[in-house]
Amino acid sequence: MEKDRLEHFKVLLNGKLEELLSGADKAVSGMSEKEENFPDPTDRASLETDRNFLLRVKDRERKLISKINEALERIDDGSYGVCELCGEDISEKRLEARPVTTCCIECKKEEEETEKAKSNKTL
Repeated sequence: MEKDRLEHFKVLLNGKLEELLSGADKAVSGMSEKEENFPDPTDRASLETDRNFLLRVKDRERKLISKINEALERIDDGSYGVCELCGEDISEKRLEARPVTTCCIECKKEEEETEKAKSNKTL
């Protein structure tokens, strides 16, 4: 991949990383604020449900942060944009849609079909 395209993806990934990290800081500060005392159990349950949902979202974001860091490492070591399964180049269109991807679209489709077949066997 050309150097200017690699730089484009590096900027894109770093921007997403900054966005996720600043969102994490806001979530932590929001959760650590003084908790309100809810005499109504329904209100308390609603707060707990919202908090659990937020924690699930933040866990997914944590995993995405890890994938972004791995993608940045691949840019640095020269393996970014190359499918880990077949060794072919990953299309720039796919990288624009999912810059953390490690597989070309054909290998990903095959991987998903295999997973689907396995899950259908277990049912």
